[in-house]
Order: sequence, then C-alpha cells, then structure tokens
Amino acid sequence: MPKETSIPMSKEASSRIQSAAAKNPSSATAQTGFAPRAQSAADRNANTASRSNTSNGGKK
Repeated sequence: MPKETSIPMSKEASSRIQSAAAKNPSSATAQTGFAPRAQSAADRNANTASRSNTSNGGKK
C-alpha cells in the first residue's frame, strides 16, 4: 500500500474554503465546520513555517 502524502493547508486555500462556505451556508463545508478548522490549520502551518525559517534560532 503506498504511503499517503498530504499538502499542508495554506492561507490561500483556507481563504477559498471560507469564501465557499460563506457563499453557500447550506453546503457540507459550511455545515460541518470545516472552514474554521481550515483557518486554524493554515494559521498553525504559517506559525510553524515562520519558526523554522529563522537562520540563527532566534538568537541575536
């Protein structure tokens, strides 16, 4: 069985999901609460990326 790979949630993808949920409140995306979870994941991924991009470990 092949190993599954996943793509981290981006701010752009989260924005598209939230927009789709707002345009159609009766959609599964809106009703399941996926939009706020997508936003949370995008925020978490952005924070992780910003922490890993420091070249000196945050030291001066």
